[in-house]
Amino acid sequence: MAHEPIVPLDPQWPKLSLAQAQGLLTAPGAPFEMESVDIRGVPTRVWKNAPPSLRIIAQLVRAYGDRDFTVHEDERVSFEANYRATCHIARRLVELGVVKGDRVALAMRNLPEWPAIFFAAASIGAIVVPLNAWWTGSEIDYAMKDSGAKVLFVDGERDARLKDCYDDWPALEAVVLSRGAGPVRLEDWLGGANDWAALEDVGLPEVEVVPEDDVTIFYTSGTTGNPKGALGTHRNLVTNVLSSGYCAARTTLRRGETPASPPEPKRGLLVIPLFHVTACSASLMGSVVTGSTLYFMRKWDAVQAMELIQRERIQLTGGVPTIAWQLLEHPERERYDLSSLESISYGGAPSAPELVKRIREEFGALPGNGWGMTETMATVTLHSGEEYLARPTSAGPPVPVADLKIMDVDGRTELPVGEVGELWARGPMVVKGYWNKPEATAETFVDGWVRTGDLARLDEEGYLYIVDRAKDMVIRGGENIYSSEVENVLYAHPAVTDCALIGLPHRTWGEEPAAVVHLKPGAQASEAELQDWVRARLAAFKVPVAIRFVDDVLPRNAQGKILKRELHTLFAQEAAA
Repeated sequence: MAHEPIVPLDPQWPKLSLAQAQGLLTAPGAPFEMESVDIRGVPTRVWKNAPPSLRIIAQLVRAYGDRDFTVHEDERVSFEANYRATCHIARRLVELGVVKGDRVALAMRNLPEWPAIFFAAASIGAIVVPLNAWWTGSEIDYAMKDSGAKVLFVDGERDARLKDCYDDWPALEAVVLSRGAGPVRLEDWLGGANDWAALEDVGLPEVEVVPEDDVTIFYTSGTTGNPKGALGTHRNLVTNVLSSGYCAARTTLRRGETPASPPEPKRGLLVIPLFHVTACSASLMGSVVTGSTLYFMRKWDAVQAMELIQRERIQLTGGVPTIAWQLLEHPERERYDLSSLESISYGGAPSAPELVKRIREEFGALPGNGWGMTETMATVTLHSGEEYLARPTSAGPPVPVADLKIMDVDGRTELPVGEVGELWARGPMVVKGYWNKPEATAETFVDGWVRTGDLARLDEEGYLYIVDRAKDMVIRGGENIYSSEVENVLYAHPAVTDCALIGLPHRTWGEEPAAVVHLKPGAQASEAELQDWVRARLAAFKVPVAIRFVDDVLPRNAQGKILKRELHTLFAQEAAA
């Protein structure tokens, strides 16, 4: 069922159908031409013009010279400076004995050295292990032991948290500290970030790297049990470069305009951590290849973000819906000139249709959305602009090199168009499997497909609609309640800025729905008022039996997903009853 547009569109849109635009952009000789290659025994469509490896990308982008690559407070690093730092780090890693296939871990917040370390290790065939900088010492302890990392790069904050653990990691041979005091300091290799442009041009060490070589272990969020390390290849990450470019070109073409070739460099505010695939694979890779500038913040602060957008004329931002909501609803927003914003895009968490409308109406920017997961190295579906405005509850169509299907709960039968089931995905972005977990790999990855665990449906044109994570579905007396459906209704209430639906155990019904709500500053709403709001829009069994109000936005992991387990403590009395 198609969703009615929530923002009036140009009556002449679209100039081209989805299929027509794809045909033009992927035709022989076109920028997004495809070819078929064998990936682990499975014939797979790939982007013919994708760079073969991150090593090649690290070398090619040197052509952008003195253009700013990263900006962090008073540190501005050009593409040439970043290249020189990358080469020096790569050579130091070789001196430390790092060889192809060794793991190099990285635990730090978003800093100019993060991309340099990442590309340095990838360029010599090492496997980069970006660790969640928000994790506790025990959580990082697990990942370090699981990955068997030989070298660890940390910033001062992580070093203070982890230094008592270093001796417990038998595979660890060297710790390199950035912005702190220690025996091996990154600054002793490179100087400060503003000094990198003066480094000697030493070039990268000679190492052969091919598309199917392993290059990353990204750990899943670990909201239940220990996290699993998704083992990614160079092809996984370089696929995202063209997938993002394709979506932008398709949106422009369907509008009746000619896509820019090459793409225009942009100024983007990156406020999600680089240890997450959305930031590293989707945002960083596209920015590097297009010569765009990435701005890092010490930590997320809405006022500081608005100051930065105004001062630097930032054009792109986003990451997760929470960022957009906080910018929209900040009481001081009108004090800042945010007119430079062209696009606010996000993924990793459900977003309310109301958010899509407000981004367009209040910022004059184009909203963007997509779907992916750690196991797909981010992007599988994307849409933006008019496409997203026309289908605000969709995550977009798959990029041409990806396939989607909806399977029944047993994973044996593909379901018809429009029916809800488990989403399966395949394409060159799907990772090899889970590091050191053959049983979990065999269960999740089947003949090139990844079983996502998401409940979803596809419409007649192939647009994806995520209904919910299977484990987040509330089942009341045999009736399925999809959390996102109730959450979208609550988000539409003028007083609600953040919410989540969870299931409470019930002796008779099995489960009953309950909600946690954060109200926008200065707004008021009672439990009864919000229950009546939902009751007027959804079936009675979907109305939350209880609503708890919290003073702050809801707790989330690095991917922007609400940690619903932490919310159950707010309903202890109901659970006991």
